[in-house]
Amino acid sequence: MNIFDFAIQMEKDAEKFYRDLANKTDKVGFKNILNMLADDEVKHGEIFTNLKANETTNMETTEILTKSKNIFQEMKAQNVEIIPVDEEVDLYTNAREIEQKGVDSYKELVKKVKDENQKMILMKIIDEEERHFYLLDNLVELLLRPKQWIENAEFSHLEEY
Repeated sequence: MNIFDFAIQMEKDAEKFYRDLANKTDKVGFKNILNMLADDEVKHGEIFTNLKANETTNMETTEILTKSKNIFQEMKAQNVEIIPVDEEVDLYTNAREIEQKGVDSYKELVKKVKDENQKMILMKIIDEEERHFYLLDNLVELLLRPKQWIENAEFSHLEEY
């Protein structure tokens, strides 16, 4: 078994998780963010597939935080009311834990990779997964403190990571 097989499967599982979660929410902004997360996981899976095949690959940095900030600003402009549901908070908390597991796993994978270019790409994926964690952490905070969080016109908690 190739060392990248585990990562490929993790990314497929994460994509499915985010797509399923997006289908469960009625909040359009959240749905868009979750689908962006799923799209990033697909991109990561493709990169790992290329790494497994020793094909040349590169990775562009995601703009998910900037796009999410815009979505939150749109939600504020539309006066979207955030009413947290315990199950929803649990799902986003679980998603945050999945991202942390990915970060931890990929840090271990970096130790096993000998090729410097592959290490560099893995470090970029780790950085992106950390951005995902950061975004999900903010979603959990939003659900736990909706009025306080959404009233912050500066959205300072979503500064570039």
